[in-house]
Amino acid sequence: MSPSRLRVPPLVPAFHVVLVEPEIPPNTGNVARSCAATSSPLHLVGPLGFSIDERAVRRAGLDYWHLVDLRRHLDFSHFTHAHQREAGLAARRWLFTAHAKQSFFDVEPRPGDALVFGRESVGLPEDLVAAHPADAVALPTSGDVRSLNLSSAAAIALYEALRRAGGLRLFA
Repeated sequence: MSPSRLRVPPLVPAFHVVLVEPEIPPNTGNVARSCAATSSPLHLVGPLGFSIDERAVRRAGLDYWHLVDLRRHLDFSHFTHAHQREAGLAARRWLFTAHAKQSFFDVEPRPGDALVFGRESVGLPEDLVAAHPADAVALPTSGDVRSLNLSSAAAIALYEALRRAGGLRLFA
C-alpha cells in the first residue's frame, strides 16, 4: 500500500504560465508537468523549436501530457487578448527577464495573473520588455550564472505565486 500524496485544491482563478517561443523540448515538458501538478494553464506562444504532436509527446515519455491545460497562441498579442478575455483587464502579465530591475519576490502576483518566460537562448523580446517595464521581474541570483534554467525559473515563480496567494493550503 503506497502512502497518500500531499494534495491541495486547485486555485481558482489559476495562475497562467506562458512560454514564448520555447526551444528545448525537455524544458517545456518540465514546465508542463509543473502546470499539470498545480492545475495551471500552460500557454505556448509563437513558433516552437520542436513538435508537440501526439507521436512526439508519446516518444518523449510525457505520460502526463493529457493532464495539461494546454493553449496555443499565434503570437503574444493573441495571447494577451485571450488572457484579458479570460482573466479580466486587472490581471497582470509578469515578464521574467534576467535584466529586470525588480525582484519577483517584491511584487504582488494575484490569481489569474500570467507568468511569462522567453526563449532559452535569448529570453523575451527586448521590445516586449521595453513596452512594459513595470511588469518586468527577475528571480535574483547570487552566483555568476547568466540566468536560471527556464523550467527551474518557471517552477520557482509558479510555486511562489501559489504560496503567496494561499494556493498551497491543504484540504481541510
